[in-house]
Amino acid sequence: MPATTFHASPRLPRGFRCASRNVGLKPNAKDLALFVSEVDAAAAAVFTRNQFPGAPVTLGRETIRAGRVRAIVVNSRVSNVATGERGIHHARRMAAAAAAEIGTTPDRVLVSSTGVIGVPLPIEKIEQGIRGIARELQDDPLVGAEGIMTTDTHPKALSASVGEATITWVAKGSGMIEPNMATMLVYIFTDARLDASVLDRVLRQAVDVSFNMLSIDSDTSTSDTCAMLANGLAGDIAPDRFVPVLTAGCIRMTEILARDGEGAKHLLRATVRSAASTQEARRVAKSVINSPLVKTMIFGADPNVGRLLMAVGKCFDCTIRPQTTDVRINGHQVVRRGERVDFDDHVVRAALATEVVDLEVDLGVGESDATAYGCDLTQGYIDENAAYYSS
Repeated sequence: MPATTFHASPRLPRGFRCASRNVGLKPNAKDLALFVSEVDAAAAAVFTRNQFPGAPVTLGRETIRAGRVRAIVVNSRVSNVATGERGIHHARRMAAAAAAEIGTTPDRVLVSSTGVIGVPLPIEKIEQGIRGIARELQDDPLVGAEGIMTTDTHPKALSASVGEATITWVAKGSGMIEPNMATMLVYIFTDARLDASVLDRVLRQAVDVSFNMLSIDSDTSTSDTCAMLANGLAGDIAPDRFVPVLTAGCIRMTEILARDGEGAKHLLRATVRSAASTQEARRVAKSVINSPLVKTMIFGADPNVGRLLMAVGKCFDCTIRPQTTDVRINGHQVVRRGERVDFDDHVVRAALATEVVDLEVDLGVGESDATAYGCDLTQGYIDENAAYYSS
């Protein structure tokens, strides 16, 4: 499969525009974003499996059943979680305000909120802030990305072409990320023509190997949403052409999110090969990514291979045979057949100090592979989260 080439500067597909502004939820930074298609778009979405879902997730599941969406409205700073029936009412008011602004109905507006849990949504500020925002709509997805940031260090957007169509990914997320899914909001826009059932199938396929393999801290958010809109203005695109580009973009955005994990210094990729099944490969890869000891090993550039073996070996329900297990760090073999290799300590330390660290575990028991994505664990993560509610 040829590598996907992403645009040097991200752009929205034809018929999509976005805007963001400060509506008073944050002191100064943008805190509200609106993404709009000029026509109703086929839509699909996947949401968090956390059993305390936010009001926007509850409403979003209802909205997405129709398979048609015209706009997405998102606020940051307040997540509208643990707010009861009042929260649902506020989410509906938010959809109604956006619908009135762009001339559609509330059932065609998908709502998302991200931020602090347990705080009532300042709905009056949001309703007032939405008024007039349609005049600011433009085609730069980074503008919309600015309005959905919480602890992100930069707005996240990318785009690529597939035939005459464009696919654009806009996302936020840097902590409480462990699918399914993560404090991760991801919106994917395309002008390809795909019906909602196909869209749902290909989105789930792409999410399964990308966002659902991402973990920053093993915690599953209450607000996770990944939605995809296809307005059809570029005409039909064969799924076998569309899916590889969609998947490549989801994986690339997964890496961007992992690299921007709270306080992160390194992007960490754990690839497990020759596992007994795909499920076991995924479980072992996630175990490596989620281990605090592996994360701190990466942060300290400390080639303590015992940390890696521990993370693999604690997968009690998986087929693990020490005598067939090999481990590599950025291509340097450190374990062969379950035993530590007499490697050059300085070389491996230097490999661990690079921005991207690839850990490869070959279990030697089957034919299944999987890759998980994450980051190291630093003092910055502790500082960011120790006072998140109060900040």
